Amino acid sequence: MFMTRRSFLMGSLLSGGAVLAANATGRLYSLPQLNELYIPELIDARSRHQSIALEVQEGSRHFFPGRESITLGYNGSYLGPTLRVHQGDDSEVTITNTLGEDTTVHWHGLLVSGNLDGGPHQTIPAGATWRPVLPIRQRACTLWYHSHAHGRTARQVYAGLAGMLIVSDDHEKSLGLPSDYGVDDIPLILQDKQFEQGTLVLPQGMMTTMHGRRGDTLLVNGTVNPVAKVPPRLVRLRMVNGANARFFDLAFSDARIFHWIASEGGLLEKPVALRSLRLIPGERAEILVDFSNGRPATLTTGPDSSLSMMRMMTPMSGTSETTVIEFIPQGTGSSSLQVPQRLHAPEPRIPSTALRRRRFELTMGMEMGMGMGMGMGMGMGMGMGNMRRDETRMSRASFGINDRAFSMDRVDERVNLGDSEIWEVTGAMMAHPFHVHGVHFQVISRNGSAPQIRDKGMKDTVLVREPVELLVHFNQPSLGAPFMYHCHILEHEDNGMMGQFTVT
Repeated sequence: MFMTRRSFLMGSLLSGGAVLAANATGRLYSLPQLNELYIPELIDARSRHQSIALEVQEGSRHFFPGRESITLGYNGSYLGPTLRVHQGDDSEVTITNTLGEDTTVHWHGLLVSGNLDGGPHQTIPAGATWRPVLPIRQRACTLWYHSHAHGRTARQVYAGLAGMLIVSDDHEKSLGLPSDYGVDDIPLILQDKQFEQGTLVLPQGMMTTMHGRRGDTLLVNGTVNPVAKVPPRLVRLRMVNGANARFFDLAFSDARIFHWIASEGGLLEKPVALRSLRLIPGERAEILVDFSNGRPATLTTGPDSSLSMMRMMTPMSGTSETTVIEFIPQGTGSSSLQVPQRLHAPEPRIPSTALRRRRFELTMGMEMGMGMGMGMGMGMGMGMGNMRRDETRMSRASFGINDRAFSMDRVDERVNLGDSEIWEVTGAMMAHPFHVHGVHFQVISRNGSAPQIRDKGMKDTVLVREPVELLVHFNQPSLGAPFMYHCHILEHEDNGMMGQFTVT
């Protein structure tokens, strides 16, 4: 019987045998080691009397055997536990910062007031503790939490400060969706990282500034070359793009159909059958995949489609598909779980209720200055020979929204509580993931036409380059702290592609 490379790898993993293969000349060589997918601990607020404790800490992680990397994490060395909260509850989270620098914890997609949002204004100084009580007043959805420290977001998230946040409600439970955490309800935090000789490194230089930190290795829940054992039935995958900048164009290598059931704001009106799905930084999606045929399946991603201009200058450039994670169905028996025909009542879309239109352009460019040269990557520089310092030209990237770089002391927009507005957002030079804090919105047009399939549902993060119109509902007050809107390529955000607004 013919055995594919994938089935050979999986068989070796399950049997515990050495993973070796032969090339065309018969010489043996090592194949990449598959590793069992790490499933973060689940902390349910109801099981802890509505009190969750998180410690922000430094640590180390062996992404590759025998190679130690310095990392950051919540309650551990890298990433954080999955937190589950429930609609109608008030959940207290105690966050203690044991780092030697400031941080914050932003509840990305959680609809809470500005003083609880965890943006740059809710700084947790080194050695301090923050105790927000989060009122959970939204329907079931998959969110995430991560650092949003001003000027440090990109570095701290890259080093590991991120985790999944799940909101549950009674309606979702009544649908009979897969819900056994880590078994048929699986969290997948997708990232890319740069490694040198198996050790995690922090890319630097002008290309990193312009296009965001991108890596040569894909990770899922911090696992390199992951494989997940799943039951031979319908399985729910909760996916978060937790990368600093990379877009994931996801599909199964056998072109199987899966069903997209939830966007960032929660369940769609009804499932959407797809063969591929793009996930931009900060975005989430829930899908149902049928593994009842018992065959192994490979989730892959295409090349990073966000790099239309400088693709050849990035570590992950190329035209081939890359494996994200392997799935191995195990066990026997069938399940009564089926894809529901309906998921949620349709969301009203009434642009005529919008009281105001605002326009935002995400701008980026180059400024010329005087200097000795610029870094071009990890440990690399561009020497300028015997030129004098005052004769050396140096480029510096500039970022902003509506040609204004972010300022902590400036409120850019003021909004009335309870209003709906149309925000028209446009990218510049490249596609950007645009995220708004404290709201969910609907995409009502893209480039003057109807929204795309992936624009369905309530969202908090959206892809923009051509003009995109958003119907935004402002139901959360600032309470003394502004909300953010920004590009979710984290290096762009840190360098000024961010604004802030108040809701009163």
